[in-house]
Amino acid sequence: MSTILVTGGLGFIGSHTVVVLQQAGYEVIIIDNLSNSSIEVKDRIAQITGKAPTFEQLDLREKGKVQDFFHRYPNIDGVIHFAASKAVGESVKKPLLYYENNITSLIYILQELQKRENTAFIFSSSCTVYGQADKLPVTEDAPFKQAECPYGNTKQINEEIIRDTCAVQPNIKAISLRYFNPIGAHESALIGELPNGIPQNLIPYITQTAIGLREIVSVYGDDYPTPDGTCIRDYIHIVDLAEAHLAALERLLQNRNSSNYEVFNIGTGKGSSVLEVIKAFEKASGQNLPYKIVGRREGDVIAAYADTQKANKELQWRAKLSLEEALLSAWNWEKKLRNKNA
Repeated sequence: MSTILVTGGLGFIGSHTVVVLQQAGYEVIIIDNLSNSSIEVKDRIAQITGKAPTFEQLDLREKGKVQDFFHRYPNIDGVIHFAASKAVGESVKKPLLYYENNITSLIYILQELQKRENTAFIFSSSCTVYGQADKLPVTEDAPFKQAECPYGNTKQINEEIIRDTCAVQPNIKAISLRYFNPIGAHESALIGELPNGIPQNLIPYITQTAIGLREIVSVYGDDYPTPDGTCIRDYIHIVDLAEAHLAALERLLQNRNSSNYEVFNIGTGKGSSVLEVIKAFEKASGQNLPYKIVGRREGDVIAAYADTQKANKELQWRAKLSLEEALLSAWNWEKKLRNKNA
């Protein structure tokens, strides 16, 4: 079976994708620098799939080490590139960290792939490339707007780098998956979102508050032009998102792509407000969740949810799991995590 490199493969999205790849029969090699992940995740992946993936601790900003890696592993058929810094708020405060980490790592990987005869490349992009879209739901044809934050800008720049590279490198076939808001955890509760310090994303903040680790959930603004005044996002179960990566990879490996660079939105097609998510969590978990309204957060767009028709048709993929199922899986993961650390 094909060998697939997954960068950032011990992270939240990466680990779930590694599970799906291994269960589909692929050999997986993970690169991760452990800056926002734990080595324990490798063992948990093995518990789920019955097989430990090959692991290399490596910082993709070190060009010589990237070159050495590809020299040692000449038979990689595909690359799924997750490794990146990913917090909107942090990117506003530390823009140079984001530009260095997110852009140089991509360039060094592509420089190695261009030396090879044929490689499938899946890029972990984001709906942040659209900024505040003019029309909802957002289609793949929506123009890039001025990025609301450096994180979003790195995704825009990276997509442009991949597009420009594919234009002159027919040996590289690439897909950018622009996904919306991944949440939840594997049904085993062995892997899930594992933020360092104070969570930057809504769902781990909710689950940490529900279990008593945080005092209260801050809702950033209730004066947006939405039905309840809070921001709207398209929340997709992490397992559905992992399956989308498998579908995209197999499209390239089986030469079903229509060009050597394609983009797909990956979401549910349904938007939920912050307050709706809080209520859905309370219903799914049976927990009462304290929250307070605070000021808006710099870099947040008002609303974003996907038009997923292209992915549904061309990738033959669609999201199957509900918001409540995702929230319950996130809660089960949080409870298991706290019991382990108690």
